[in-house]
Amino acid sequence: MKRYYLTLDLIPNDKLIAEYEEMHRKVWPEIIESITSAGIENLEIYRTGNRLFMIMEVNDEFSFDRKSAMDAGNDKVQEWETLMWKYQQAVPGAKPGEKWIMMDKIFELKA
Repeated sequence: MKRYYLTLDLIPNDKLIAEYEEMHRKVWPEIIESITSAGIENLEIYRTGNRLFMIMEVNDEFSFDRKSAMDAGNDKVQEWETLMWKYQQAVPGAKPGEKWIMMDKIFELKA
C-alpha cells in the first residue's frame, strides 16, 4: 500500500472553516464512492488554523491521472469540488487551479 501526503489551505474565516468541517461530517455518499472506487483505501484530513493536511493510503490500482479522469466524468464530484472552492484557497506556490498539493517527505524515523 502506498501513502501520499497533501496540503491545502482554507479561506481564513472562522465561519467558513466551521461550515467546511460540518460538510466533512456528512460527506455525500457519491463522494465516498468516488474515493473508494479510485483505489483509495484510507483517507484522513487534519486541520490547524486554515491549513489542511491529507493522508491517503491507496492500493495498486490507484493513480492520480485515473482519479482525475474519473472525477472529470462525474457530475456529483464536480458539484462537490465547486462547492468546496467556496472554502478553499491554494497554498502559496500552487499553480493556477491546483488544489491539494503533494508534500515532500523530508524525514523519517524507523525504530
